[in-house]
Amino acid sequence: MGTVERLRGWPVTLTEGPVGLRPLRHRDAATWRELRVRNADWLRPWEPTNPETPLFRSGLGPYVSMVHTMRREARQGLALPWVVTYDDQFAGQLTIGAIVWGSARSAQIGYWIDRQVAGRGVIPTAVALAVDHCFFTVGLHRLEANIRPENAASRRVVEKLGFREEGIRRRHLHIDGAWRDHICYALTVEDVPGGLRARWLAERRQAFPRSS
Repeated sequence: MGTVERLRGWPVTLTEGPVGLRPLRHRDAATWRELRVRNADWLRPWEPTNPETPLFRSGLGPYVSMVHTMRREARQGLALPWVVTYDDQFAGQLTIGAIVWGSARSAQIGYWIDRQVAGRGVIPTAVALAVDHCFFTVGLHRLEANIRPENAASRRVVEKLGFREEGIRRRHLHIDGAWRDHICYALTVEDVPGGLRARWLAERRQAFPRSS
């Protein structure tokens, strides 16, 4: 598969109401640091342990290193790294990573959100935007989200969006000091022929008619 095709649809900014996805920027470093430090206790039980980039350290080095790595992977067609925004403010991250081309055309999705805006439908909307872009523009066929069984909030996100549960991955990632089991959730393009964004917004309007 050629490089030009692999990079189709990136970089890109996507929006739906107050929720947006845009590429990472170096000038986000101070904001990223403030959010990561403030949300450390909220995020630590779910974040993969990576000694090379300690995500809760107060310096800017981990962010700069992360941006360089993710931009390189994006140029290679291996990742789509986004900032999640809410009312145009940095509110979290969403990354489509571990992209495999060839006969698989699959990837994994990961995300985190500032606790101050959790529960407002920000992450489900962002995931729906990302899924549609990956399926209908980038050309992926399957997306997985691997989530710790104890992470009820993150599981609710993918369950509300219709990801199917496909079983346990034993000791899948090293998180918070130990190798942790994860539940594998997945979605393929055949599951959302009309687009996940449209389906999610229709369900949200039905559930909350006054807020739509």
